[in-house]
Amino acid sequence: MKRKVAVLGATGIVGQRFVSLLVNHPWFNLALLTGSERSAGKKYTESVKWVLEKPIPEELEDYVLEPLDVDLILREGIDIAFIALPADVAQQIEVELAKRGIVVVSNASPMRMEPDIPLLLPEVNAEHVEVVEYQRARREWSGYIVKVPNCTTAILTLSLKPLVDDFGVKRVIASSMQALSGAGLTGVPSVVILDNLIPYIEGEEEKVESESLKILGRVLGNEIALNTNIVVSASCHRVMVLEGHTIAVFAELEEKATVEEVTRSMELFASNKIRGLNLPTAPSKPIIVRREVDRPQPRLDRLEGGGMSVVVGRIRADKALGGVKYVVLGHNTIRGAAGTGVLIAELLVAKRLA
Repeated sequence: MKRKVAVLGATGIVGQRFVSLLVNHPWFNLALLTGSERSAGKKYTESVKWVLEKPIPEELEDYVLEPLDVDLILREGIDIAFIALPADVAQQIEVELAKRGIVVVSNASPMRMEPDIPLLLPEVNAEHVEVVEYQRARREWSGYIVKVPNCTTAILTLSLKPLVDDFGVKRVIASSMQALSGAGLTGVPSVVILDNLIPYIEGEEEKVESESLKILGRVLGNEIALNTNIVVSASCHRVMVLEGHTIAVFAELEEKATVEEVTRSMELFASNKIRGLNLPTAPSKPIIVRREVDRPQPRLDRLEGGGMSVVVGRIRADKALGGVKYVVLGHNTIRGAAGTGVLIAELLVAKRLA
């Protein structure tokens, strides 16, 4: 039976991605969309400033934006709520929803580092869902919250996972070139970014450095323990690209590995974390390796695997760290946001947790 789902904050870029992925989803029935007080009661197609590459689906013609109201969400019998709200708004409502029995899949940053709240990238750490029962008991909630990682972190850690498994990783230096869509519809004025690069994104480096350790950590007792064997240093920058975050990665390995061994490790990576679950949004190849010297490129490679694959290229030896260096690209609003959120919800259904 299809789960009834809602998208809270359906008019922003991430909200639009959630809607586009859910409108004809085989496991989910998109039952409720919420917008701002100003847009509540209006038709979604008339209120949203649609900016995705494909036209707005015809199936959305009859959808009306509802106010952000917990009682309404409960009356509608929603099973899973996808959160695409600003952090300050999200924190309060997602806790209230979880208290009252809703499964919350949140793209908002608050509570990501709480040890009893999974920060999920299903191909990497699907076993972290084990802590949701402890979360329920500890917090006395009948529902629970799971979190979608920061977009840059999701792309980085997916590319690191085979290296962690096959060779061990001691140190990571990551320098990101992040797309404009990551800042939202009105986040970066054109007069600021045209002919320019912005070398600072508030809070981004801290998220990459801390969240990576949680995603690559393990369940210890009833909580998620950070991976203290790895040190991550990040420098994050906004560039004049519409969609697709590119990261230059430098990794020190615990075991020596040749460039070809690292390449094969990434090419052969097919996560055993979700194997056999047949999750509809999971790409057949989470990591795609390009051997051309000038790939990956955002315009050419961001939609690989429907935007759910990350693309790695320029794998080569790094003499400074005694490891490897490479470039990884991922679609920031699909793999880095809504796509991973939908994949998380599929995992929860497959595990009979939702």
